[in-house]
Amino acid sequence: MIDIQLSNLMIAFGITLAAGLFTVLGSGMVMFSKNPNPRALAFGLAFAGGAMVFVSLTEIFNKSSAAFAEGYGADKGFAYATFAFLVGLSGIALIDHLVPNPHETLDPHDPKFKENQRNHVARVGLMAALAITAHNFPEGLATFFATLESPSLGLPLAFAIAIHNIPEGISIAAPVYFATRNKKLTVLACLVSGLAEPLGAVLGYTLLKPFLSPAAFGSVFGFISGIMVFLALDELLPSAKRYSDGHETVYGLTSGMAVMALSLVLFRF
Repeated sequence: MIDIQLSNLMIAFGITLAAGLFTVLGSGMVMFSKNPNPRALAFGLAFAGGAMVFVSLTEIFNKSSAAFAEGYGADKGFAYATFAFLVGLSGIALIDHLVPNPHETLDPHDPKFKENQRNHVARVGLMAALAITAHNFPEGLATFFATLESPSLGLPLAFAIAIHNIPEGISIAAPVYFATRNKKLTVLACLVSGLAEPLGAVLGYTLLKPFLSPAAFGSVFGFISGIMVFLALDELLPSAKRYSDGHETVYGLTSGMAVMALSLVLFRF
C-alpha cells in the first residue's frame, strides 16, 4: 500500500473543495448580473474543455500507463490503462444517460419562465440540482486523486473543472431563483451541489485507501482520463457553443490546449 502524507491529503482536499465552490458563482451571475456576457462564458467553457482533453490524454493517461507498467511491464501497462480509460468513459456515459445533466439559460427572466409556471420551474430546479450533484461526485474524485499524485497536474485540472462549475451553478440557480425569489435558498442549492465534489473525494479515498497501490493508482487515473474526456466533449464544448456567437468556442478550445501544454512543460523545469 502507498503511504500518503497528511499534508498532501489536505492540499488535495482543499483544491477539490475550491473547485466545487465555484458552483456558487453561477448563482451570483443569475441574481446580480444585469448584463451577463455569454460570449466570455463560451470562451471560458471551451478553454476549460480544451485544457481538460489535453491533460487527460497526454498526462493523466500516461500516468495510468506508467503506474500499471511498474507491476506488469510497459506493453501490458498501456493495455490496462486503455481498458481503465474505456471503463471510465463508459461509466460516466451511463451516469449521464441515467441522470441527464441539464443546462439552463443565463437569463432567469427568459420568456419561457412565465409567472404562472413557478411550481413547474421549481421542480425543474430540483431536478437540475439532483442531476448536477450526481455528476459532481466523479469530478471531485478526479480532482482529488490528480492533485494527490501531483499538485502540478491537479491545479490546472481543478481550474478547468472550476470554470465548468459556473454554468452548472447557473443551471441550478436560474429556476430556483425564479421560482422562489429567495437569494439565500438559491445560494444554498448551488452550495450543496458544489459540496458533492469534496464529498465524492472523501468517499472515494475512504473506499480505495486500503487498496492504494501502483495498480490502483493506474486504474484511478485511467478512469479519470476517460471521465474528463467525456465531460469535456459532452458538456463543456456543447455548452460553449450554446453561449457562443462567433468563434469563441474554437479559440477557447485551442487556447486551453496551448496554455495547458505550456504549463505542463514549465512544471518539468
